[in-house]
Amino acid sequence: MCAQIISVEVLRNFDKKRWLSMNILVVDDSAAMRNMIIRTLRQAGFDGNDVSQAEDGAVALEMVKGQLPDLVLADWNMPNMTGIELLEAMNEEGLKTKFGFITTEATSEMRAKATAGGAKFLISKPFSVDSFQKVLSAIM
Repeated sequence: MCAQIISVEVLRNFDKKRWLSMNILVVDDSAAMRNMIIRTLRQAGFDGNDVSQAEDGAVALEMVKGQLPDLVLADWNMPNMTGIELLEAMNEEGLKTKFGFITTEATSEMRAKATAGGAKFLISKPFSVDSFQKVLSAIM
């Protein structure tokens, strides 16, 4: 058996973010909110990921079918297809990916429905860098 020795210089130059990069889909009917979520992701230390955007659940579902992302961050209330309808449609089609909500409304009923559908988390708006770090670090 031959062991390969890696130099300290190679380890120093190793781009960990490149190897740990995830594909994240941000779904919200507000372009300004999508941009705020992406900015907060970067500020929370998740800037090495590929981020796509969709303006509603219907568009997001087609994007997920075409290229299954590692994580979907969706608003709950959107036109055409809500976030919970998106999650339910993904489940019906067998599209398994990590899924979480970022929403203004976060009632106990909504949290229960999200959890029952397989959502990993629900972050309430207004959100903070700290809330992203805490929640996303646990699942990424």
